[in-house]
Amino acid sequence: MVNPTKMISEREFSGLIFEGEELNPQKSTIFVKNGIIESVEDYKGECRYWIIPAFYNAHTHIGDTVAMDIDADGDLSSLVTPPSGLKHQILGKTDEDCLVKGMRSALFTMIESGTHGFADFREGGIPGINALRKAVKGLPIVPLILGRDGSEKSADGAGISSIRDVNNAEQIVRDARLNNKLVAFHAGEQDRLDIDAAIEFKPDLLIHCTYATKKQLKRCAEDDIAICVCPRSNWTLGVTHSASTPPLQEMYSLGCNVFIGTDNVMFNDPDIFSELNFISAIYKIEPGLILESAIAGSSLSNRAYWIKVGFPAHFTIIDSEKSSLLHSHNPLRSLVRRAGTKTIVKRVFNEYLL
Repeated sequence: MVNPTKMISEREFSGLIFEGEELNPQKSTIFVKNGIIESVEDYKGECRYWIIPAFYNAHTHIGDTVAMDIDADGDLSSLVTPPSGLKHQILGKTDEDCLVKGMRSALFTMIESGTHGFADFREGGIPGINALRKAVKGLPIVPLILGRDGSEKSADGAGISSIRDVNNAEQIVRDARLNNKLVAFHAGEQDRLDIDAAIEFKPDLLIHCTYATKKQLKRCAEDDIAICVCPRSNWTLGVTHSASTPPLQEMYSLGCNVFIGTDNVMFNDPDIFSELNFISAIYKIEPGLILESAIAGSSLSNRAYWIKVGFPAHFTIIDSEKSSLLHSHNPLRSLVRRAGTKTIVKRVFNEYLL
């Protein structure tokens, strides 16, 4: 893990810049002052370096790191459904020091792979929230903590399991809205039957929607309810075996706001590059859309991570000469299919250079 160092007040970074929300690759120089992008100007030199916005992991359970790759058989309910799923049993037996160390190692993985922010469904009530805050202390990564188990008022919002699993969803949502906090639901991971009830609460975010219907997706688009997909998790947990679930092609065509998450560290590393490669291989989505979804979740934070004048400087620098990327005829496609942590040489997260 590279230690963060505070940048001098002004820096410049040149190369092939994936600029704005369109992520159009342009030969440019980014001028950064006090952690803010002051200007983006034309550049005439060689483009060995590719500069992309930092990723945002829109759905994690990083406490699960303590159960990484444990031998386990069973369906989704027996493994991860509260309150008695295997992961909850393990978390209940894990002391705080071990939990914090596990979380911190997952945070290192995210930072090293170019992720600056993440939204975590935080188990364990208030002690679980405190453990995450302790784990993230001093690191250049920003958590959005979605509380569970009665901790919602102490968190940044509510991370609600499937409507099937909670009896007081209405009260949780009401309290969150009264305190101007975010609301997120797991929905549609196993079937479509819990999606409509979740939509009725007009949440900020739905997680999975693996079995969402066209009608349900239209409602999400119309009501501006973002959807975070976690395809690797869906396949790992056996809730899908098809490129039609989650219905990513339909989500994009209907105008849904799609984010990407890695879900449980118990089963998958929180590495967005791996998620991009998987989505590209299985779902055949246009690469620009996939990359956009890996960044767009940052809208859940105070300011999105696009490389635009006036925005905070959150971006990752890739050395195309460290791999075969310098031979690419389609940089967007190559980023999604071939780039990874090994190709990263620097990360700029606000005022810090890593």
